Amino acid sequence: MKIHNKLFLILFSFTFSIIAGLVVLIQWSIGQGVIDYVNAKEIKALEPLVIKLATQYESSASWDEVIRDNKSFRRLIETELQSSQFSERPGPRSRSMRPPPPERARFEMKGPPKPNNIAHYALLDKNKQPIRGRYLDELTYINTPIIVNNIAVGYIAVSKRDGLVDGYELDFLEQQTNYLWLIAIAAALFTLLLTFLLSRHLVSPVKQIATGMHQLTQGNFTTKLTLDRKDELGQLSEDFNVLALTLAKDEKVRKRWLANISHELRTPMSILLGELEAMLLGVREPNTQNISSANDEAMHLKRLIDDLHMLNSAELGGMHYTMQPTDLTLLLNTIEQKYQVLFEQHAINIYVLNSAKQAIVQADKTRLLQLFDNILMNAVHYAKCTTISITAENISKKGQSFIELTIEDNGVGVEPSHLAHLFEYLYRVDGARNRQKGGAGLGLSICKHIVEGHHGEIVAEKASIGGLAVVISLPTM
Repeated sequence: MKIHNKLFLILFSFTFSIIAGLVVLIQWSIGQGVIDYVNAKEIKALEPLVIKLATQYESSASWDEVIRDNKSFRRLIETELQSSQFSERPGPRSRSMRPPPPERARFEMKGPPKPNNIAHYALLDKNKQPIRGRYLDELTYINTPIIVNNIAVGYIAVSKRDGLVDGYELDFLEQQTNYLWLIAIAAALFTLLLTFLLSRHLVSPVKQIATGMHQLTQGNFTTKLTLDRKDELGQLSEDFNVLALTLAKDEKVRKRWLANISHELRTPMSILLGELEAMLLGVREPNTQNISSANDEAMHLKRLIDDLHMLNSAELGGMHYTMQPTDLTLLLNTIEQKYQVLFEQHAINIYVLNSAKQAIVQADKTRLLQLFDNILMNAVHYAKCTTISITAENISKKGQSFIELTIEDNGVGVEPSHLAHLFEYLYRVDGARNRQKGGAGLGLSICKHIVEGHHGEIVAEKASIGGLAVVISLPTM
């Protein structure tokens, strides 16, 4: 069964059960109220008799003188109730002798009248012991005291009815019952419509989301939901659109990664196989120069595979760090001395400006050296620069202290549209990166993993001296 049908049946069944229960409860409550009203009305009708009996008792001081037998007591009751609806004889307001209409069958007794549906009257003494009339132990009686000189000398006991046989009250009860069931039917129809609309309102976005999820499983990452809702389902649709966009982006990166890595592996492998095949066929002599050229391609292939392995380890959390307090001031001095000869060979001037007062960071020194090596070698081989500048200064971000290192050159630079992609796998900028120089496009990706492993940030910007600037932020101790 579909969720729409399940929700509809659950809501409608629950609401209908409540409506039916309320109708039955209200009907019972009205019936009990009418019966209590009839009982109270009958007691009210006997109040003149109570006053009369009190007056007679006051003059004789004995119930035997007032009421000699049960027949005389019964006549007193009948005489008092003669003009009321409670009289057993037909009178101007009595309908008890008329045959009941068929539609009252559910309210009337089947067979002989039950004792608790017919009123029984009795006279009790001051100790509530029966003197005259009919007093049955299985019935509940309402006792009205007979007061003489502020003392109860006796009681008129009237049995409580548990149901109605005839009368205006029965007509009222039937009318109210009919109204109640008409209201119940109208409420049930309204509930049916409301439940249908509510279930459709709730399930419709779920269906759209389910359809969208099915599209995602089929690889259609361009699917987008347009639910104009402000509730949890609206938030879910927004999250779905973000997920679809992320999957589409990841799929695009994956395809580009496969295309680039296959090309990167194929290029040195093709060159290596071509040189070996030429030497095997005798086209080229197997001398030291040709073997060295083939060896260079093999080393290039090895470096590419090593970089891929390192990136894979970083993605899987396999790039380990030995963290310890490290003074970046000393590290920058080491780097300046280490690359001095290399920079002189390429006619590059290096300037180190350290204005940071706090330069102690929790870091892996070997990984930081690898980080600077990738960035500086990138500048030496690809930037065609004559100047490299390294600056260090303290900054504060979100209440935390960082040391910010900026490595910039005055080389060919990178177009602004490429800056955000420089740290992606195998990403190259035409004209600024040359595959023939031996680069694989993985160095900056490794740099990003190293910086993130130190809880820092790395971004690429346009350098103030004209080329490319790499800005690294590391938290200080």
